[in-house]
Amino acid sequence: MEHIVQVHIEKLPEGVYLATSDAVPGLVAQGRTIIETLEIARDVAKKLLEARTERENGHSAMTPTAESFDYPLVIG
Repeated sequence: MEHIVQVHIEKLPEGVYLATSDAVPGLVAQGRTIIETLEIARDVAKKLLEARTERENGHSAMTPTAESFDYPLVIG
């Protein structure tokens, strides 16, 4: 099952990127590039959501996505 999670990315003064999410408490990921940071964030979010689902006895609090969806791509 897929979920859409809003992730906040910021570049730190050290030159690395940090990803956090209000939608997934505990999600913190850091990488050398935006792509690497997003890949790490995806893995961390998946594990956190799986753990939350287990705690909720199989009832996910997140809404599954459709087969296609719009995704905001920020280019700066």
